[in-house]
Amino acid sequence: MIVPAGETPQIRSAIVSRASARGFREFLLPPTPHRRSAAMFERTDAGILAIRRGSRTAPVRVETIRTPGELVQSLARAPGQGTIAIRWQGDRVIPLETAVAAGRGRFELWVVTDRLSEVPAALGALQHGADRVFVELVRPEQIDELERLLDASLDFPLSWGLARIESVEPGGLGDRVIVDLTSLLRAEEGLLIGSAAAFLFHVASEAEGSRYTRPREFRVNAGAAHSYTLLADGSTRYLAELAPGDAVCVATPKGAVRSARVGRLKIERRPMVLVRGRVHDRIRTVFLQEAETVALSTRRARVAATSLRAGIQVFGIHLPAARHLGSPIEESIEER
Repeated sequence: MIVPAGETPQIRSAIVSRASARGFREFLLPPTPHRRSAAMFERTDAGILAIRRGSRTAPVRVETIRTPGELVQSLARAPGQGTIAIRWQGDRVIPLETAVAAGRGRFELWVVTDRLSEVPAALGALQHGADRVFVELVRPEQIDELERLLDASLDFPLSWGLARIESVEPGGLGDRVIVDLTSLLRAEEGLLIGSAAAFLFHVASEAEGSRYTRPREFRVNAGAAHSYTLLADGSTRYLAELAPGDAVCVATPKGAVRSARVGRLKIERRPMVLVRGRVHDRIRTVFLQEAETVALSTRRARVAATSLRAGIQVFGIHLPAARHLGSPIEESIEER
């Protein structure tokens, strides 16, 4: 969440305008009678006020943590199912991991910082990170640096595996989602797509093109609208729910992982194929457009959807199956 902290109203307004243009949607602003809404956060000298509904607010004071003892005391005071907000002074990585571990299921953890370099770690500690990170900016140009940091290589590991294709059959007409990114992709890069969150297939980019089409290095013809895709923060989202500005996870099988922003979606009715792959003792599926420009990744090469056959092994990743609004949770679930 962006906190415009420039010296003048004009600078703060410029920060909001620049951040909005880059896809940031949440801002922490001083309260005014005209700015109250159910989804807005406000700041005052007394702390952070989270507006829950209408004009009702719940104050959350920002605590500065300098020593292990202060951290212990702050965590002990944390209200059950409530929220604590922390600003680090000195060590920040290990104490943040301690706070994240202590807060799971007990309270929400917010981190407030004016140091941009702290943001990636605050978002990714223990593969979960703080529930919210408030970034104080004093110049509009800092939006560029923040975006660069958020779009840099991701530091959470992916659990790669292989699915042995059992069958490929007509999947009827479906709403296919093409994801056009604001970054250029290499041929070996792609998005992670699947009908079940437990296993997402690696769908390669269109950087190679085909005999009848030019390469489109910014594009992934990802799959059917209902499919999950992995975001840059480690959560999942349905393809149909992606929006311009969203940061998705761009991956190379058993290689580099990075973030890229969605620039545009194209959703059209197209003939689909249903790919069934065996992962250990389970069948996992993905619906793909039946086209030469759509490909899954194997150990040796990419294989077009029109050339997939039983017995081919394709790459994908294993994820916790249980999800709530895209985030993993500990729950018994079966997806078919």
